Parts: sequence; C-alpha cells; structure tokens
Amino acid sequence: MLATTVDRRRRAAAELLATAERTWPGDLIPDTAGALRRAVAPKAAGHLIWAEEISTGRRRNLTHEETEAFWAFAAIEVLRLTGIRNEELLELTHHSITEYRLPTTGEVVPLLQVAPSKTDSERLLLVSPELADILSTIIRLSTIIRLSTIIRRLRGSSGAIPPVASYDVHERVWNPPLPLLFQRDIGTEHRAFTPAALRKLLINALAATGLTDVAGEPLIFSPHDFRRIFVTDAIMNGLPPHIAQMICGHKSLDTTMGYKAIYPAETIEAHRAFTARRRATRPSEEYRTPTEE
Repeated sequence: MLATTVDRRRRAAAELLATAERTWPGDLIPDTAGALRRAVAPKAAGHLIWAEEISTGRRRNLTHEETEAFWAFAAIEVLRLTGIRNEELLELTHHSITEYRLPTTGEVVPLLQVAPSKTDSERLLLVSPELADILSTIIRLSTIIRLSTIIRRLRGSSGAIPPVASYDVHERVWNPPLPLLFQRDIGTEHRAFTPAALRKLLINALAATGLTDVAGEPLIFSPHDFRRIFVTDAIMNGLPPHIAQMICGHKSLDTTMGYKAIYPAETIEAHRAFTARRRATRPSEEYRTPTEE
C-alpha cells in the first residue's frame, strides 16, 4: 500500500505541476475541478510554480510538492529493494553505479556499490529490473544496462551532477563534495538530504496512505524498517540466509536472522512441508496399514 501510494502521489504531483506550468497566471488550472488557480507570484523565484486554493485562498508551492513526492518515492523504493541502511542511501553517488560482465555468458549486469557504514568493507549489490527502473528516473540509461552521466533532475549547466558536501552525523565531520544522488535545490544552492529530511519524507508519505496500526494510530515506519522487511521477504522467498547476510553487510549470520520476522502460519506451513519431504524419502515398506492388532 505504501509503495503504491507514493508512486501514485509522485505521478499526480508531476501531472499537476506540468498542467500548472501550461496555465496562465490567474487562470484556473485545468483538471482540478475548479479547485486551483495558477497564482500570480511576481516576487517568487522564477522556477517555482504556485497555486491558490479557490475555497480557502491557501497558496501551495507545486514545485516543492512535486519535489517532495518524487524523493519520497525514490527513497522508499531504493530502501525496500536493496535493504541498505539510511546512511548508506544518503551516501550513494553517481560513481556508486557500476557494471559486471559474467565470465560464463559475457552478459553485463548493473551493480550498486555501497560504501561501508557500520563495517569497513564495501559491498556490491545486483541492480534488479525494479531498482533499475527507479534509478533511471534519476539517471538516464543510455542502454538497458550501461548507465550514462546525464542526470534528469540534478543536471546543471555543465551536464554533470553538482558535487555537494554532506555532514556525517555519527563522525561529526563534513564529507568532501561528491556527486550525491540524493540531493535537492534549496534556494540557489544544492544540498544533500539529511537523515532528518529523509524521516520527514517518510512521515509525510505514510500520512498520505491513511494506514493505521492495530490500535488505530497512524502507522510509523523508520528507514531501518525497510531493511527488516527486505531480509524477511528475501529469506521467505528462498534466498539463503548466508547470502542475505552478505547483501546486508552483516558480520554475523545471527544479526541477519534477528532481522527475519517469523510468523505462526509460516512455521506451521514450513513444518508441514518438512514432514511431507521426510515421508517421501522414507522406504514405502515402513508405512504399514494399521490393523486392530
């Protein structure tokens, strides 16, 4: 539900922004049932599109709404499809995307290079077709596999991703400027997303779903919850736990299995399947028809 909502939300925001851009200031914005008017904002920054709600008079920054909706979608999709930590997400750069040629078939597959977070070793993750689709909304794909340097949202006048400095909240140091994938325009400069900004994107996205917990309270997700969901989903669908350990960058298999949620129905079904396999391998003569004796 969350994934569906954020995708629908970013598409709707993009369509509304595009329609408003084609509308003359002061006119009603088409396809809004007369609810929005393109605002006349002579003092606003030229690249911002504002709208005014007819019923309340409240002004809305449609450019900001589209930006927030897009980055919420991108962050949630990358987190749930990779299982990486939130600090690893924020450290992804254009150079994080590489490729590998399979020695057996010569096929080229895309890989995502994740910088070390809690451990000192980098790791490479296979870019699935779903993840490639998400990355292609940020980075234009020159072919189905090979990635070019043309950035759709972040491209500057030079055609390259602007290098920005980010602050490491754990080490309490500023990192050198890098072509980070998760950056945005604030005023006249580019700034890296922060952990607080990432949490805010997630909170707003969850509010749009209307999802609640068992007590009827609004559902709360942290970026790390997607890591737990990734491990649970991967292992339940047949990925060996030790492979999940390598993907997540855990030093211990116990840590990985601690992320794995186990449900009662899963336990029962797995035990039934185990019993059926055991019966299928036992000699048939051991199964005698019961008699009164």
